[in-house]
Amino acid sequence: MKFRLKELRKQRKVSQVKLAMDLSMSQNSISRYENLERQADYLTLIRFADYFGVSLDYLLGRTDKKDINR
Repeated sequence: MKFRLKELRKQRKVSQVKLAMDLSMSQNSISRYENLERQADYLTLIRFADYFGVSLDYLLGRTDKKDINR
């Protein structure tokens, strides 16, 4: 599985701290998700996908199509 959280965050030039603040999470949680030390639950995955405007399939590396309206 290729979890694209870090890739998306860097493309948008958003720091872990900014992302954490925007989503009411800790920076440590973001770091652990990015390094696959922790798995996000379904609702957290949806929050990440909505934040970056991508589909869950793209976020999880199941497709290379970013468009949420395939």
